[in-house]
Amino acid sequence: MIDVRLAPLVLALLVVLAQRSLAQETFVVGSQTIVDEKAVFATVESTNVVPARARIGGTVVALFAKEGDAAKQGQVVATVGDEKLALQMKSIDAQIAGLEAQFAQSQSDLVRAQDLFARGTIPKTRLDEAQTAFNVVSNTLKARVAERSVLQQQVTEGNVLAPASGRVLKVSVTVGTVVLPGETVATIAEENFVLRLRVPERHARFLKAGDPVRIAGEELGKSGAQFGTVRLVYPQIEDGRVIADATVANLGDYFVGERIRVWVSAGDRLSLLVPGSFIVTRFGIDYVRLRGGAGAVIDVPVQRGRELPRPDMPDALEILSGLKAGDVLVRP
Repeated sequence: MIDVRLAPLVLALLVVLAQRSLAQETFVVGSQTIVDEKAVFATVESTNVVPARARIGGTVVALFAKEGDAAKQGQVVATVGDEKLALQMKSIDAQIAGLEAQFAQSQSDLVRAQDLFARGTIPKTRLDEAQTAFNVVSNTLKARVAERSVLQQQVTEGNVLAPASGRVLKVSVTVGTVVLPGETVATIAEENFVLRLRVPERHARFLKAGDPVRIAGEELGKSGAQFGTVRLVYPQIEDGRVIADATVANLGDYFVGERIRVWVSAGDRLSLLVPGSFIVTRFGIDYVRLRGGAGAVIDVPVQRGRELPRPDMPDALEILSGLKAGDVLVRP
């Protein structure tokens, strides 16, 4: 038996559960502002398409990326080699080897001259000559080492680096191709793909940043409607169309230029929306179960409009006639 002291608490809990169950099984019709939508085609594009350029002239000796590969910023996508740099490097190395021998000899001569001058065997001019010869050889050696560093940097710049992380769209060269400094070796689409909309200019005044957009889930290989947000509306109108970018979750990061049908705002108005689960169709006629004033439930025919899925009501349908604001529907 239930403790008498717990009876009010149990009764209150039952009332709450009953109210929740009733709320789930009924729906109060109300006027809502809906957005008239227009279907347009958008393309999946990268916010930026950047070229990976050669920094030195020469011949492409290796390719490390192909179309469709994912690339990270700073990754080597190709290597450009120049035979002249290798020859210049050998020449500099030979000069450095000779200067190192001269440096050792001049250093030895300077030490000997300093010792003889300290003993008073040679005059000061002989010491100055040895010091000057040592300084000349030392500075010449430093200059050749610096020149070698410059050549080494040029060899390093033969590596063509990806300027940004993204997807390789196109590789413009093959191994053996001769390229000039600044020539494009590969084209990379940056990460974070967007939907690029092209809307007729008569709808420009309805389109603004922050507006929602709707995409059929089948377009992205998913079930149910997907939603996104207009991120940027470009001020320049091209060929009678307004261009805008919209961000959509799970848009993908491989295909660029894929066409997707998108619904965008074309104005708003008041209408009646009900969940599709409250509508039944019999013999081609749509009905809803309407609760009357005395609590009786009757079937009322309605004329349905188009589907208007929302994040808070995925199966929303517009009702054109048969209902009014304030009607209470019962789930069939």
